[in-house]
Amino acid sequence: MQSSGTLHVEMKARITAVVAATVLSAIVTPSFAGDAAAASAKKMFLLKDGGTLYVFEDGKMALEDKFGRAIHLKEGQSLETVDGQKITANGNEVARLDFLLRKGHSNH
Repeated sequence: MQSSGTLHVEMKARITAVVAATVLSAIVTPSFAGDAAAASAKKMFLLKDGGTLYVFEDGKMALEDKFGRAIHLKEGQSLETVDGQKITANGNEVARLDFLLRKGHSNH
């Protein structure tokens, strides 16, 4: 039979492990949300406004805002990357990007 001191230490260790696992899962889970989009993109550019421009294999582009939402992209729209590069939009693959971003949040 174990002493109450030993049980107390074991209980603290289990609680600490559960709390740590919960915190880590909360930190790691959001990173999976854009994995499908990132894997599908030929190139990705971080934009000055906090968004991300995805360029797919077919040359079409899609725009994600700084909140992680696929948003409308105007054909010919000028976008500026964080390093000052100017990119002219080609296409508006908002539906494709929306599907890919949501793929990380569901069981598809």
